Amino acid sequence: MKLQTDILAQASAQARGLAIDAVHKCSSGHLGLPLGCAEIGAVLYGHALVHNPDEPRWLNRDRFVLSGGHGSMFLYSWLHLSGYDLSLEEVKNFRVLHSKTPGHPEFHETPGVEATTGPLGQGIGNAVGFAMSGQMAAARFNTPGHEIFNHHVFCLAGDGCMQEGVAMEACAFAGHQGLDNLILIYDSNDVTLDAMAAKTQSENTAARFKAIGWDVQTLADGHDLTAILKAINKAKKTKSGKPQLIIARTIIGKGIAEVQGTSKGHGEGGAKFADAARKGLGLPADQHFYVSDAVRAYFADHKKRLKRAHNKWAKTFAAWREANPDKAALLDSAGRQPSAAQLLGKIPNFPLDAKLATRAAGQAVLQPVAAELPLLISGSADLHGSTLNYIAAAPDFDKSNRAGRNLRYGIREHGMAAISNGVAYDGIFRTSCATFLVFADYSRPSMRIAALAKLPVIYIYTHDSIGVGEDGPTHQPVETVSALRLIPGLDVIRPADPEETAGAFAAALERTDGPTLLALTRQAVPMLNDIPVSERRAGVLKGGYIAVRESAPLTHILLASGSELQWAITAAKTLGAGTRVVSMPSFLRFDQQPAEYREAILPTACRKRVAIEAGVTGLWSKFVGLDGKVVGIDRFGLSAPGNIAMKELGITTEAVIAAAKSL
Repeated sequence: MKLQTDILAQASAQARGLAIDAVHKCSSGHLGLPLGCAEIGAVLYGHALVHNPDEPRWLNRDRFVLSGGHGSMFLYSWLHLSGYDLSLEEVKNFRVLHSKTPGHPEFHETPGVEATTGPLGQGIGNAVGFAMSGQMAAARFNTPGHEIFNHHVFCLAGDGCMQEGVAMEACAFAGHQGLDNLILIYDSNDVTLDAMAAKTQSENTAARFKAIGWDVQTLADGHDLTAILKAINKAKKTKSGKPQLIIARTIIGKGIAEVQGTSKGHGEGGAKFADAARKGLGLPADQHFYVSDAVRAYFADHKKRLKRAHNKWAKTFAAWREANPDKAALLDSAGRQPSAAQLLGKIPNFPLDAKLATRAAGQAVLQPVAAELPLLISGSADLHGSTLNYIAAAPDFDKSNRAGRNLRYGIREHGMAAISNGVAYDGIFRTSCATFLVFADYSRPSMRIAALAKLPVIYIYTHDSIGVGEDGPTHQPVETVSALRLIPGLDVIRPADPEETAGAFAAALERTDGPTLLALTRQAVPMLNDIPVSERRAGVLKGGYIAVRESAPLTHILLASGSELQWAITAAKTLGAGTRVVSMPSFLRFDQQPAEYREAILPTACRKRVAIEAGVTGLWSKFVGLDGKVVGIDRFGLSAPGNIAMKELGITTEAVIAAAKSL
């Protein structure tokens, strides 16, 4: 169908009007992007995107990610016009409590929103994850007779996103991997929030992206509907094997003469000129949130065309299902995980005399689990040999094998986590990634978004304490576990031995409503054979459990997580028969247990409590109370062999005994 420029020009003006009215009504928001990119939105949602507003999660839709999430009214306007379940009343309720139009787009909240965005650059990383997921899906499920995955991933980003390091990490990965189903549209308007962009950047973006393996087109006029479509069509049809960048030169805040083209156009500053702007756009003065009958009719007809294309695909999909029942069953399993009990049934018990680091135990656990879950993928930031999360029976994902399950992210922890979020948003593959725990600070912003968006990403982060040893305090996380526990919804599990590690993996894989981090040791830990295997594994699922039960009236409770549990158990033998030891691998899981269970594990009547963990002490106070003590490390570590570092910093059985006796 020929591009209908007249009606889409009207739609662009009316989308600008919706953004102006919404921001003016609530006196907050960002007008720069919705106004500056209106024609881009018109071409995408009015012509070029393959999607079905009635089926927002259609498997073969084109994915659109608004990386500049502050410009959310861009997305809400076009989703409304396109016929998604987003009424005009919801548009009017922009930024109102419990509306479908929050200040920044939020996954799960608004039909048609593919990702939670707002922290700049994250959406670019997410789009790379979507594109990689699409390539993996095509490799696994397409057949010579039936192509069910051939969609594209679009991402709209501005100068702020492009300046963020996470964006460059993700884009370098995309270029190296040749993700040619990815189309990044750069809203290049020469303005950032604080000043003109020339104050902070002078690079040649086109040259930079060509250097990292992208094709680049530049639109001198990013408001020219015909030129925008021509660039998109060229990007879609490319056979170069490269991701595509379209640099669109735009005017920020276009339509509000008083602020357009300046940094004042970025936020809500132009809203006070709403009446004059609406007049200049040809909108009726007495009708706010105006959409003409002609524009509504065009998008209604376009929606019918989109549904016909969807129905045509559905016939192909039905034929594919009939011809490929095994592949269909695998695809149907996406997003549905076996129970922890089922997974644990696939993991053999460890030998009683095993003495393994929990990272090595994780390597052993991962192999049968990966065989049980063919859609599980595993990546590492250039550390597979140390994090030990390589799926041995599967090849690497690369240009020559899109069905590979091992992802080599390079030294790009932030990009790795943002890309993992994109895979999780797409919902087909179960993704995990790995690095050293101390480098969680490099990936933390994406981990926070994963928790906010309830994405079931699994982080296999190893070398979890001063047990790292000789690499010293730069590589010894002391505050990191506690810092990660503070992220709402992020389940941090720190298993004590190989069997608890099995339980930790099962817990992480069973969970589908948020991310899980497995904090695993570098150093070997003993098997805690005095505790039955079933109790160690099942105890992790509850977050905390009784590892050693007192055999006399209860006098003391010792708590520990991870490798320090061994010292709590040893201390109990000295402290006497009235001492209970509680393993606490997951604070989040324990806190979610019924009050009766928590009271049974930590009875309030027993106030003599000591916790031990090779990290900062603060968070343990909620378990030990004001009368208890915590044996920990409220300082940075030191360079020495791990066992010597532990002893030097007081992480010992003797310290636990002394603390308990002092109560």
